[in-house]
Amino acid sequence: KAVQDKLASLDEQLAAAKSKKGQLERDVQECEAKLGRAQQLISGLGGEKTRWTAVAQESGEQLVKLTGDVLLGVGAIAYLGAFTAGFRSEITKEWVQCSGEQDIPCTSDFSLVHILGKPVKIRDWNINGLPRDELSVENGIIMHEGSRWPLCIDPQGQANKWIRKMEEHRAMKVTKLSDETLLRTMESAINFGSPVLLENVGESIDASLEPILLKQTFKQSGRLCIKLGETIVEWSKDFNFYICTKLRNPHYPPELCTKVSLLNFMITPEGLEDQLLGIVVAVERPDLEEEKNQLILQGAENMRKLKEIEDRTLETLSSSEGNILEDSTAVGVLSDAKVVADEINEKQKVAEETEKKIDAARADYKSCAKHASIVFFAVADMANIDPMYQYSLAWFIGLFVRAIQDSTKSPNIAKRLDSLNSYFTFFLYRQVCQSLFEKDK
Repeated sequence: KAVQDKLASLDEQLAAAKSKKGQLERDVQECEAKLGRAQQLISGLGGEKTRWTAVAQESGEQLVKLTGDVLLGVGAIAYLGAFTAGFRSEITKEWVQCSGEQDIPCTSDFSLVHILGKPVKIRDWNINGLPRDELSVENGIIMHEGSRWPLCIDPQGQANKWIRKMEEHRAMKVTKLSDETLLRTMESAINFGSPVLLENVGESIDASLEPILLKQTFKQSGRLCIKLGETIVEWSKDFNFYICTKLRNPHYPPELCTKVSLLNFMITPEGLEDQLLGIVVAVERPDLEEEKNQLILQGAENMRKLKEIEDRTLETLSSSEGNILEDSTAVGVLSDAKVVADEINEKQKVAEETEKKIDAARADYKSCAKHASIVFFAVADMANIDPMYQYSLAWFIGLFVRAIQDSTKSPNIAKRLDSLNSYFTFFLYRQVCQSLFEKDK
């Protein structure tokens, strides 16, 4: 019996030892797995340390200035839309100075584009036809961040063209105040969440549209509704309303100005120069312009993917509970994200180098675009002599393209541009002379 008891005791010890051995083996395997995941995290996120440290420091500095920046941003959206670039800059500097005097911290070189602009979104706007100058980008930000519907002062049709392109995938409805079906169009768009462009408005807007301008919505049976005339229409949150006028210097009454967000979309010299450069290069060197456009689209897509990857990485890190090394799914997501991000960054570097080379080649034609831009604004100023002397941008660009096609060609770029500038200036001069009144000739 003593031998059997001893044997039983030894069996128990053996079983305990085996159990402990199994546990230790599992711990070893788990430690090896954690070590592997730690290596993945270090290799995957190690390269981000420097950038994230800089971003964290910058975010800390921005947080201190956030109050003043938000105050200035709200002021710009509420009041500056109707003014020119120079006046906006002047007013903003005064506001920054006043904020400093009142001990409200804000960014010393405040810019609406830097504070509220999203680079990926702005690149998409540019691809859809928004001019690249700062005034136009600010207008885009005010339009999308403001709570009032935009009324665009758009004599050259820039805003109209951009809005149509931007909203074409949503089956936008285009209408005028003179259309008999105006209210039916508005009712349908509000109900189904379609965007509407009301174009060619004068210095007043039909009173029947006032509930839309003021967003006079109310709840009925748990649904958001609006009353148009005698009809109650369900209000879709996807509905967007854009208003455009071709008047150069409209005078809107104060009661209308408080209901809409006035935006000055008159073209700037920088914006026009960029457009004309694209036109002349597209005709003279179509290969360059095509490659440039492809790179812009590729760059926009790369930026969008990188933003998605960064958001997914941060979401994974913040939502992971307990020790992240125990979460194999999270580590896998982070590793895959890093691999894709590295590939996109490499592509983006190559694209940026190529874009620099293309921009250097396009720069040869910049003097021609600048010359044409100056001439356009000289012709546009003729409206100060007589209101009838108003020349559209589309007409001007048509003449510019004809001049590029008809002027003397030359393999020497300097001679070619001299020839084009001389031909276009004289060609435009003849066209304008034909339209002058006898008293002005």
